[in-house]
Amino acid sequence: MLFSASATTAAALLLALAIDLCFGEPPARWHPVVWMGHYLGWTGKRVAPTTPTAGPDYKSFSLAALMWCAGAATVYIAAWFLQKQALQLSPLLAALLLGLALKPLLAWAMLKNEVLAVEAALAESLDAGRQRLAWLVSRDVAVLTEGQVRESAIESLAENLNDSVVAPIFWFVLLGLPGAALYRFANTADAMWGYRGERNGRVWEWAGKWAAWADDVLSWLPARITAVLLLLVTGLRGWLLARVLRQQAGLTPSPNSGWPMAAMALALGVRLGKPGVYTLNPAGRVPGAGDTAQAVFYARNTLLAHVLIAVAALYLIAICL
Repeated sequence: MLFSASATTAAALLLALAIDLCFGEPPARWHPVVWMGHYLGWTGKRVAPTTPTAGPDYKSFSLAALMWCAGAATVYIAAWFLQKQALQLSPLLAALLLGLALKPLLAWAMLKNEVLAVEAALAESLDAGRQRLAWLVSRDVAVLTEGQVRESAIESLAENLNDSVVAPIFWFVLLGLPGAALYRFANTADAMWGYRGERNGRVWEWAGKWAAWADDVLSWLPARITAVLLLLVTGLRGWLLARVLRQQAGLTPSPNSGWPMAAMALALGVRLGKPGVYTLNPAGRVPGAGDTAQAVFYARNTLLAHVLIAVAALYLIAICL
């Protein structure tokens, strides 16, 4: 029974990735991450104030934490129930159902295509590249140079390689479909609420703290796994650069996103950064047109390595327990 469950989990993971590569994202009306976003958008308007408060805003913090926990519990229980029902079916049907449910929780094909679309737009003009980049990042793109547009796109690739691919797979292997669903809820909440100061007419300094903390905790280990694998798939050079990874990752304000971004900067030998905030691998060169495709190549190999390790871990768990 245990071997069957592990085999089903491994098959579901491989099927989800195959669906992602062949068909991409499901329609928005059927997309669970979109549903999470609707809930977070609706509750966010009710927990985040429109004007800053003097001193700590414990009311906004408490309300936001309560709404986060309610949403997380709903997502986790729904995924647990779906998985429970699926595992009562034949292994083949269970793997099919779990694979279909897991697919919307990871998004490699969309991430890859969006990053390559920025490079294609840059080939037309700088303005086109900036406009396409705005689909990927929340920063102001109006004054970015061509090199900075590429930096931002490559950074987004590295950061979302963890958030949209590696981390959901990590939690799926560890806790099944409920783990992957809970992670995507936490990551979506951080993306929508985890800001310091004002955004979209709301003040998130206190309302977004719980969401940011939760995402930091759940992303801590996957972000470091992503970074290490990113360097290792580049070969011997990556092994040698691993010794400076921790120092470079610590240059960013985030405790997690700096790891895959720093690893990508070191792997490519380029400089990545956010103007006025941080610069990773400052001795590196400005990214060129070929670096975007190379970054996608490294990210793909990182995903393959992660999946191989995940499947091997499931097999070892099955034969050892």
